[in-house]
Amino acid sequence: MLGRIAGAWSGARGTVRAGMRSVVSPTGLRGALVEAVWVGAHVATYPLGLVRDGLRNELRLGMDGMDPVQRGLLIGDVEAAGTPILLVHGIVDNHSVFTVLRRGLRRRGFGRVTSVNYGWVGEDVRSLAARLAQQVEALCDESGYERIHIVGHSMGGLVARYYVQRLGGDARVHTLVTMGTPHQGTVWAHGVPHRLVRQLRPGSDLITELAEPAPGCRTRFLCFWSDLDQVIVPQRNARPVHPDLRVHSVLVRGVGHLSLPIHGGVVHQISVTLAHLDTHGDTVAPGVTSITSEDELPAGRGAGPRRRNPRSRAGNGVVLPR
Repeated sequence: MLGRIAGAWSGARGTVRAGMRSVVSPTGLRGALVEAVWVGAHVATYPLGLVRDGLRNELRLGMDGMDPVQRGLLIGDVEAAGTPILLVHGIVDNHSVFTVLRRGLRRRGFGRVTSVNYGWVGEDVRSLAARLAQQVEALCDESGYERIHIVGHSMGGLVARYYVQRLGGDARVHTLVTMGTPHQGTVWAHGVPHRLVRQLRPGSDLITELAEPAPGCRTRFLCFWSDLDQVIVPQRNARPVHPDLRVHSVLVRGVGHLSLPIHGGVVHQISVTLAHLDTHGDTVAPGVTSITSEDELPAGRGAGPRRRNPRSRAGNGVVLPR
C-alpha cells in the first residue's frame, strides 16, 4: 500500500514542479487571484445552495424580455433551446457553484437549466450515479424530452460519466460536459481514506472499470481541463482517454479548479457546442470545431478566433491566441 502511494507521488512529482512554475508566472498569479476571489464569493453563496435540494428546475421558453441572442437560439433551433441541461456539482459542494454558468446559459437562450444537490457522506460514485439515473428519468418525464445534456464539475463529471458509460445513460444523455473532472484520478485522493475519495485515486477499481470497453456509446463528451488545477494532479488526468468515447478536450490555461465554471471562454464554448449539435452529436454549423478535436483557451475571459496549432497532429489541435 505504502509502495503504491510512494510510486504515485513519484510519478506526479515532475507535474507538481511544473504546476508550481505555472503558479508563479504572471498568468498563474492572475489565475490564482481570480480563484481566491471566486472561492470567497462561493463560500458566501454556499449556504443559499443548501436551501433547495433535489432537482431545481428553471424553465424559460417564452420570448418576453429576451435579447437578440436568446431569441436567435429559440427561433433557429427550438429543440436545442428547450433540451434540458442538468448541472451536477462535485464533492463537498452544491449547485451554487453553477451560479455564473447557469446565468450564462440562460442568457444565450437555453430555456431549461436544471441543477441537482446530492450528499456524499456514506455514498460512492456508483451509488451517486444510480441516483443520477433516477433524476434524469424524472427530468425526461417532466420535460417530455428523450435526451438531455449534463454539465458536471469536478467529481460530478465522473458520476455522470459512470452513469453514461456503465449504467446505459448514453440513451438519455446527448452531450456530457465535464470541468476539472478526475477522469484518470488524482494523486491527492491518496490522502483521504473515505470510500468515495479512494475511488478517485489513479488506478482505483472505479477508474479501471471506466477504462473497460464501451462500444457504441452515443454520448458526446466536451471536457475542460486546466494547467492550474490544484485538485487534479497531474492536471492532464482531467482528460478522458478512451478509444470508444468521442471526446473534445479543451485546455484552459491559468484557471483554478473552482474558476472553471465562471470562465467566459468555457461558458461560451459550452453554449456553442450545445447549440450546434444534431441528433447524432455532430457539429452542423460552419466554423464550429469538430467534437473530436482538442482546443486551448487562454487565461483571459474571452474566446477569440481560433488558429491551427502547428505542433498538434492534423485534426487534433486548435489553439486560441493569447
